[in-house]
Amino acid sequence: MPSSPSYQQHLSEGFAGWRLIVDGAVESPLALSLTQLARLPQRTQITRHDCVEGWSAIGQWTGVPLKFVLDAARPRRSARYIVFHCADDFDGIPYYESVDLVDGYHPQTLLAHSLNGARLPVGHGAPIRLRVERQLGYKHAKYVMRVELVDSLADVGEGRGGYWEDQADYEWYAGI
Repeated sequence: MPSSPSYQQHLSEGFAGWRLIVDGAVESPLALSLTQLARLPQRTQITRHDCVEGWSAIGQWTGVPLKFVLDAARPRRSARYIVFHCADDFDGIPYYESVDLVDGYHPQTLLAHSLNGARLPVGHGAPIRLRVERQLGYKHAKYVMRVELVDSLADVGEGRGGYWEDQADYEWYAGI
């Protein structure tokens, strides 16, 4: 559970004032509320979550395909990667993860707001989390607050593109 005062404030207000920031290498930066995200085309899918630790679970996820958010922001030609900045942290290091535009535009890649027919609970990443079904679970960032498009991963964290990639030497591409 994120402990930052801003996340706690959003949680206490039922995320009414929360906005997903979409910026970086885009032509049209965005600040989208949950209501605005819900107005975009939605997708529901039943998929298996595979963890690098060896466990798996099946869930029904509903959310907006990331493609529609990216299209609204209009990525610049130079954009190659999508970085997800999250509200949680590990030992004071804010959590972040990234995927390339190919995975970002895949039809199963969602910004999920619901799990098993109910609003996404805090334990699963409320208000939204990334579902990138072609990759292992550590790529499925929870508590997403900002989506940043970048040309290179060199300036993201320690340059490997994600918290676990930088801190535990996990592979950047975690395909399943």
